[in-house]
Amino acid sequence: MPSPTTDRYGSDVLNSDWRAPRGGRAVDVPAEIGMILEEVITDWVGEVVAIDRDLDTLTIEDRRAKRRTFPLGPGFLLEGKPVVLGRPTRSGPEKKTRTASGSIAVDNVKARVARASRIFVEGRHDAELVEKVWGDDLRIEGVVVEFLGGVDDLAEHLRDFKPGPQRRVGVLVDHLVPGSKESRIAQGIMKSPVGKHVLIVGHPFIDVWQAVKPSRLGIKRWPDVPRHIDWKKGTCQQLGWPHRDQADIARAWKHILGGVRGYEDLDPALLGRVEELIDFTTAP
Repeated sequence: MPSPTTDRYGSDVLNSDWRAPRGGRAVDVPAEIGMILEEVITDWVGEVVAIDRDLDTLTIEDRRAKRRTFPLGPGFLLEGKPVVLGRPTRSGPEKKTRTASGSIAVDNVKARVARASRIFVEGRHDAELVEKVWGDDLRIEGVVVEFLGGVDDLAEHLRDFKPGPQRRVGVLVDHLVPGSKESRIAQGIMKSPVGKHVLIVGHPFIDVWQAVKPSRLGIKRWPDVPRHIDWKKGTCQQLGWPHRDQADIARAWKHILGGVRGYEDLDPALLGRVEELIDFTTAP
């Protein structure tokens, strides 16, 4: 006969978390670069190599160096346990040893009073990219970057600025195609009396978005967009990004710019053009 103290049927299962999954319940974890995760829907396994706080996404690179982007949230395993990934926690700013352009960072040095020289950059996105990567260097050198709406406005800007030996002007122009109106304007300025104090260079990209290495954004290559379609809208459409209006385009650019950490994320063709302008405007 069983002892009165013996429970013939074991403990009451309803007193425990009987509905919990075998792997345990998911816990909230802030996403971090370097995490090794498994995405449970696709079985994609790899290292977190990028996190975008604006789009709430992360990029995972597998052992074959292939990358896929997923939204933050549930659906991941960390060390075999389910997790709900949130935005990374912000910590105090790390002391930089190099600037975004690759130069050695200099501590406790105030920016120079602005030189007379200037760098005009055609296109707002172009100017923002130059500022992000070379801004620290340019502030130390005292060179100001100014947004240029278009090459058509360049001659007027130069008349107001009055370039000279101590007032050099570097100009970065969008996709300067030989034989185009923009190219003829640039050539005319370079041959003018102020031409020796002005350097105009163009990058080879249809749009400066293409100067950002696509791998940095988790894509293989920038798409080919038919000429009759606006390049930015066509690019967003082919990449599956919202593209209804300028607000969508602005968000897409914010995502792209946010993926740029420094010079290593840019095409060398743009790096060379900007460095050429900096050398020209800062030379003794």
